[in-house]
Amino acid sequence: MGLLEGKTALVTGGGTGIGLASAVRLAAEGAHVFITGRRKTELDAAVEVIGSAATAVIGDISNLADLDRIYETIRSRGRGLDVLFANASVAEFRTLEQVSEEHFDTLFGINVRGMLFTVQKALPLLNDGASVILNGSTSVDAGAEAFGVYAATKAAARSFARTWANELKGRGIRVNTITPGPTDTPGLSGLVADPEQAEGFKRQLAAQVPLGRLGRPEEIAAAVAFLASEQSSFITGSSLYVDGGLNQI
Repeated sequence: MGLLEGKTALVTGGGTGIGLASAVRLAAEGAHVFITGRRKTELDAAVEVIGSAATAVIGDISNLADLDRIYETIRSRGRGLDVLFANASVAEFRTLEQVSEEHFDTLFGINVRGMLFTVQKALPLLNDGASVILNGSTSVDAGAEAFGVYAATKAAARSFARTWANELKGRGIRVNTITPGPTDTPGLSGLVADPEQAEGFKRQLAAQVPLGRLGRPEEIAAAVAFLASEQSSFITGSSLYVDGGLNQI
């Protein structure tokens, strides 16, 4: 029997990268997993990978009507929601001089506003004792050049986790942040347009990690499954670093 047998989970941004790996792992642990994303082709491919334990719902978390439709689909199943992994986020390099309104509004619209309403609109569906996991980043601590707005959105996620853990404790709902280090995902590669430069960028990041490599999405997913399950029943308001020692050593 898996760690999440009979549970219901939602993974936003579940069509690729860490979201997909997490959805695969949660389903392997026995959960029925709803996955959301903006691109139908990615969601269809994800369902093919996960199988009958997955239901895909196309939607943009920065669109409140899309969130309502996503949660109506989950509500219609009649089992509430036991695990929410608010994973969907976007990233882009921009120095302070280069930041535009569009850049700021896009990142804060999805990473902060979208995350907030993803969790708020889930509240009526969350079963007592549920686990909410927010996707953070080691960028909060690093001060990396040209990543200021992105890092600020992830600092907001970390703050949300602390506040919401306190606000939801009466229902036994735990709220934690998963904090991945550099992880080998399509999103990471997409930060650099030229494929050859992207490989060099990833090598540079890996060289900064004490374990000498990038993380794998499956490694982050294992930590998500831990936070989703009763194995982490005495953990709330915390940030679990899965970073190869990058921010620890």
